[in-house]
Amino acid sequence: MSLPRLTRPMVLEAPQRSDDGAGGYVTTWVPQGSLFAEVKSGTGRQVSGEVGPLSRLTCRVIVRAAAVGAASRPMPGQRFREGVRAYRIDAVAAYDRGAHYLVCYSVEEALV
Repeated sequence: MSLPRLTRPMVLEAPQRSDDGAGGYVTTWVPQGSLFAEVKSGTGRQVSGEVGPLSRLTCRVIVRAAAVGAASRPMPGQRFREGVRAYRIDAVAAYDRGAHYLVCYSVEEALV
């Protein structure tokens, strides 16, 4: 296994809920830090969304490992932001045997 090429700057964001004043909530995304990653595209498909058709692309985002509990360690439910692109994190696992890198199984969605 070759070492990943961490050349894409990304921002790790965590969701934060706040009351909207009408009995519901609004989700805002709070930056947790920036890091470099390698993105490997997977399969894509078109699905029906709430607003209209969505293009959904599965990806593997590889980053340097961080200690469990550190704010810089990605977790499911968070997302990576790269400019206008956002990658929702579904799962996180060790990428290599020595656990020097993490692979984040992610999904990028965009309106069609």
